[in-house]
Amino acid sequence: MTGEFVAFFVLSVFAIGGAVFMINFTKVVHMVISMAATMLSVAGIFFLLNAEFVAVVQVLIYSGAVTILMLFGIMLTRHTGEETPTRRPLHRGLSFVAVAVLFAFLMWGINTTPFPGEAADVSTFTVENIGLTVFKQFVIPFELLSVLLLVALVGAIILAKKEAE
Repeated sequence: MTGEFVAFFVLSVFAIGGAVFMINFTKVVHMVISMAATMLSVAGIFFLLNAEFVAVVQVLIYSGAVTILMLFGIMLTRHTGEETPTRRPLHRGLSFVAVAVLFAFLMWGINTTPFPGEAADVSTFTVENIGLTVFKQFVIPFELLSVLLLVALVGAIILAKKEAE
């Protein structure tokens, strides 16, 4: 048992646990925090796979920006304190059985599928090449996307202020 295996096991347990907690929590803030824990765990798994760029992007974009954006959305909207608890033990049991069957089917498919053994040439996929591609070939869509996100953020703030008044 190597340290890499232990780190992978711990990170995967945190990722799965955060996802399960996100589904089961009732308060939105708790859901966002558990989602951030899941995203950070996935970034750790990317680090273990020697995909440092993807891991850093995962932390910056998903764990940082998306989580903060969701928290802003929560803070800018009104919430009522009324919650009606639903109790469906049969529904939970059937859901658990369906998930177990799906998991078994996916594991069977993964174990019986012959994957090709050839490795890709990773020397051409560097961070420098990604940056050159984004900022030379796709600079106009990149800038249009940033303007679109800025307009959406300003529009959300204006709509939230109108509701408050």
